[in-house]
Amino acid sequence: MTDRADEIALAWAREQPGVPVGSIGIVTRIWQAAKLLSDERRRTLAAIGLDAATLDLLSTLRRAGAPYQLSTRELAARCLVTAGAVTQRVDRAQGSGLVRRLAPVRGSRTVLVELTHAGHREVERAVGLLLSHEQGLVDVLAPDRQADLAQLLALLLESLAGRQRGREDAAASGTADERR
Repeated sequence: MTDRADEIALAWAREQPGVPVGSIGIVTRIWQAAKLLSDERRRTLAAIGLDAATLDLLSTLRRAGAPYQLSTRELAARCLVTAGAVTQRVDRAQGSGLVRRLAPVRGSRTVLVELTHAGHREVERAVGLLLSHEQGLVDVLAPDRQADLAQLLALLLESLAGRQRGREDAAASGTADERR
């Protein structure tokens, strides 16, 4: 079975012999799958009636476990977004009654965000529907193949994240050297 990634690899191998084309079969398919999965998630969330940012916020609080509270700093770190993005997400979710801000303890500036009962019900409903739908998308693969793919992707992501950290460390080191 030949697909678009195979066609691209064959074309480059023909047009530029000697250029390594093996990554095309992996990277192109990952990009294509990411696009298709992103579109599926967006459609599913629209049908559920929740946006991705709100689901991320609610899911992060829910996964934290009882009492389903995190500081805004922890939310930013776990959601991989800026403090400003957390503020916008919390404002939106609080306006819908899904979360509430807890006043800082005296002497502290830490603001906690807590999942409300309505937020807990909403995240349980949404995650159940979303994950059931997404499981159906990957069920084309047998369970052992799903586990193999998940393991291979984790290995690739770990390597890519390590490269990114290395570049960030080098950039920070260069910035520190420039300040001296």
